[in-house]
Amino acid sequence: MRFTKMQGIGNDYIYVNCFEGEPQNPGAISAAMSPRHFSVGADGLVLICRSDAADAKMRMFNLDGSEGKMCGNAIRCVGKYLYDNKMTEKTELSIETLSGIKHLSLSVSGGKVESVTVDMGKASFAAVEIPVLADTETVVDAPVVIGGEPYRITCVSMGNPHAVTFVPDPDGMALEKTGPLFEHHPMFPERVNTEFIQVIDSHHLKMRVWERGSGETWACGTGACAAVAAAVKNGYCKAGEPVTVHLLGGDLVIEVDKDFRVKMTGGAAKVYEGVYEYEDQNQ
Repeated sequence: MRFTKMQGIGNDYIYVNCFEGEPQNPGAISAAMSPRHFSVGADGLVLICRSDAADAKMRMFNLDGSEGKMCGNAIRCVGKYLYDNKMTEKTELSIETLSGIKHLSLSVSGGKVESVTVDMGKASFAAVEIPVLADTETVVDAPVVIGGEPYRITCVSMGNPHAVTFVPDPDGMALEKTGPLFEHHPMFPERVNTEFIQVIDSHHLKMRVWERGSGETWACGTGACAAVAAAVKNGYCKAGEPVTVHLLGGDLVIEVDKDFRVKMTGGAAKVYEGVYEYEDQNQ
């Protein structure tokens, strides 16, 4: 199976062109290819497929084999893959995901995509949409105790579930211990992605993220969007103004309007191409 390794500010996935057909059991393939040091190494697997409703369809699988709904960094790379491989000449693309159709604007230089702006849709704070089990319709700046420690969380859906908590020093946190406690907390029936955010000022946030099914990653596009939406909701940032989110892998620029529609701009890069050999158990 031919693949391309790509990354969006350090959020790296294995991309496979599936316009001529999808592999059997992609979850198992993702689990086999994703472990670092023992295989290709990535945050997961992305299949680029044909779509009846958009220019292409993105299916993404986490390193534990579970299928995810949406990844903001991965979808930017899908746009670059399609354009750079001459599968489209458009610079305005629609991509089908499990979170709905997303719209991409490609910034091209020298025939290659350098950055991509994604219309991520509207952030939702409705508890039932996230989902989060709560006695209130929304969970905004709500006190919780997780692992014996007090936090205040704001829960956001960007088509996938997020819990955002504002902390004084995300760098000093032991995410390998704290992250799983959030991810598997019973208040999140479908597990949750958790963003630990330091507010630098009204236009700059610093973030570490624990992604469900993948652990700590260098970046999370939907997480950065959720973080800025939560920051606007809590009064740390202003609607309609760009906010730079500093992640371990680099920066994303997020803008949330007064209706909480979110746009994200960031880079996308090809790392290398390769061939992965595996035995198809279904044949």
